[in-house]
Amino acid sequence: MAGSRRDADRKEKAPPAAPPQQQPGREEEREWVPWIVPVFVAANVALFAVAMYANNCPAHARGRRKCVGAGFLRRFAFQPLSQNPLLGPSSATLQKLGALVWDKVVHEHQGWRLVTCIWLHAGVVHLLANMLSLVLVGLRLEQQFGFVRVGVIYLVSGVGGSVMSSLFIRDNISVGASGALFGLLGAMLSELFTNWTIYTNKAAALVTLLFVIAVNLAIGILPHVDNFAHIGGFLTGFLLGFVLLMRPHYGWAQRYVLPSSVKDVGRKFLAYQWALLAVASVLVVVGLAVGMAMLFRGVNGNEHCQWCHYLSCVPTARWSCGK
Repeated sequence: MAGSRRDADRKEKAPPAAPPQQQPGREEEREWVPWIVPVFVAANVALFAVAMYANNCPAHARGRRKCVGAGFLRRFAFQPLSQNPLLGPSSATLQKLGALVWDKVVHEHQGWRLVTCIWLHAGVVHLLANMLSLVLVGLRLEQQFGFVRVGVIYLVSGVGGSVMSSLFIRDNISVGASGALFGLLGAMLSELFTNWTIYTNKAAALVTLLFVIAVNLAIGILPHVDNFAHIGGFLTGFLLGFVLLMRPHYGWAQRYVLPSSVKDVGRKFLAYQWALLAVASVLVVVGLAVGMAMLFRGVNGNEHCQWCHYLSCVPTARWSCGK
């Protein structure tokens, strides 16, 4: 009896069983909880509110031009539609807060505008379109690859877009996260190429992604849209995708469920993945370095590429591509 009671006491006091250990190598299958993309969205919305507060349209309105929503928005009222049809602040306010202005970057050495401009938006319409795209594209990438890699792609692509925009556009200011967003699209495309072996419906995934990219770039040829920022951001993100979004090939990822007769699945990453990483690393560093050197030397990209202006606007009978 006593022995039985002591055995029972030992069972009651025994520590709980340890949770099953995660098998080595399964970290590649981890799904991250996205938080950097929501932070980016919140930051963009907050800075738009700051821009509208600083704009204070009712205090500067003149003549018959009336601020939109002045009755209930007060100092957050939008500029007259004749000045800003996107429902936002004035160009002067955006310049004060860090919009991309070629003259100020080159002649006044305000290189910080290459970064600050991607956090500003011209209006509510502009902001909503970009933030919706950021949520749809960014959350999926962050769930798969984590906040560090997605954050780096977003920020560096935004700078890449700003550099290309400054090389080709001198007469207008530029704001918006479009370059960074196109960087995420470019990274999605290169991720598909570098991780080709783990996709089942390869053709469908490639055609769908190329269609989305083509439509967005086509919209950029409309007037008053900075397609150079789109292209620069896309190219930067495309190269960074090869560097930061490489995943183990199919055989390595499935090694725990393969038959026991299959013992050798090769190396974790394939030779072509390493080759793409090496080439893309060199191209993205050299591209950004050369682009910034040309920018700060005051080089006009249009003088070296006579047809490049068509990449941002194609004149038709319905519109022109002037200022």
